[in-house]
Amino acid sequence: MKEVSVVLVGIGGYGNKYVEHILKEGRERGVQIAGAVDPSPQNCRFYEELRSLNVPIYDSLEEFYSHHTVDLAIVSSPIHYHCEQTCLAVKNGSHVLCEKPAAATVKEVKRMIECRDRYKKIVAIGYQWSYNPAVLRLKKDILSGRFGRPVLFKTIVLWPRDTAYYRRNSWAGKMKVNGRWVLDSVAGNATAHFLHNMFFLLGEKMEGSAYPDSIVAELYRANDIESFDTCALKMMVKDTPVFFFATHAVKERIGPVFEYRFEKARVLCNYPEYPESAENLLVVYNDGKKEVYGPTDHGSMRKLWIAVEVARGKEEFICTLESAMAHTIAINGAHISMKGIQDFPDEMKRVEGNPPLIWVEGLKEAMEKAYKNEKIFSELGLPWAKRGEEVRLGNFEGLEGEITC
Repeated sequence: MKEVSVVLVGIGGYGNKYVEHILKEGRERGVQIAGAVDPSPQNCRFYEELRSLNVPIYDSLEEFYSHHTVDLAIVSSPIHYHCEQTCLAVKNGSHVLCEKPAAATVKEVKRMIECRDRYKKIVAIGYQWSYNPAVLRLKKDILSGRFGRPVLFKTIVLWPRDTAYYRRNSWAGKMKVNGRWVLDSVAGNATAHFLHNMFFLLGEKMEGSAYPDSIVAELYRANDIESFDTCALKMMVKDTPVFFFATHAVKERIGPVFEYRFEKARVLCNYPEYPESAENLLVVYNDGKKEVYGPTDHGSMRKLWIAVEVARGKEEFICTLESAMAHTIAINGAHISMKGIQDFPDEMKRVEGNPPLIWVEGLKEAMEKAYKNEKIFSELGLPWAKRGEEVRLGNFEGLEGEITC
């Protein structure tokens, strides 16, 4: 087995998971940590273990590459560094596994594609459901026409996040940091997998996603943040209506719950009336027949080991930059659709717990009604709701702004 050298870029936050799994399984899988990059490495739970193993730790990726070469760079740094660090890594001869989202803006993802192609390296994006065997099996059957034409896709995710979540770093909930777009939000980060998955499954080729043709967004916030913690997105994707509802401003965790509706069947996940769909992909055919495709396994690190095999020279299925672009288009389009984030009325907001959780009275019920009726909030006539403009996304260039990569 050829040994694969890796540099871990960003070892706090989600980067802890990569450190943990490589420390645990790296030896038997032929992975050697050549270095780590983080300006605050002491925030990593495994900092002392890395030090005891004499892993060199640098403040910047430039400094790392001035001393080392490496097969694979694992980028799990803040969103606004993804483009810059991915381009630097491929320029220095490394393949890349970059955490989701690929980047904040469409222009940045395009720049990453240019760099990847110029230096002939592979860049995989860490949307873990695109590496999930059950999801891949489902997509093969969608492409074969087994379920007929797509009719409507919808997803709802209610994931509470307290104020400590927004204090965990300097960019949580921000629109920009030091002039760079971040666009950190409930749809842009924490629940991005579930939005991306709908685009991926609607893609006309196995490796590709379908890009949204239009979007109408409603973006709201209960927390004291720049971006949004609640959204309702209504899109058209290759003649298929797609709805996405997500919030952090509720008390009860629900979902992801989704229905992907086709002419001959429905794909369900986490529908109480179908116990087999709990954390599973369940296909319910129009004649009543049911078929379990397998677990969704949101915490899987399969993406890591596939990226290692790719760095080893094997051909493996990855989530490409082109596939991940669909999500970035949707998020950029959402911010253009609703330029000003709407604050929930103060009289609807509630605060409880320690650290405090800010939640909105009646929001859970409103989101469940919107999901059930396949309408965004303004179409339900809710008094606090405001509809964004419809944005056409053909030849979409995304948000304007400086690109530093």
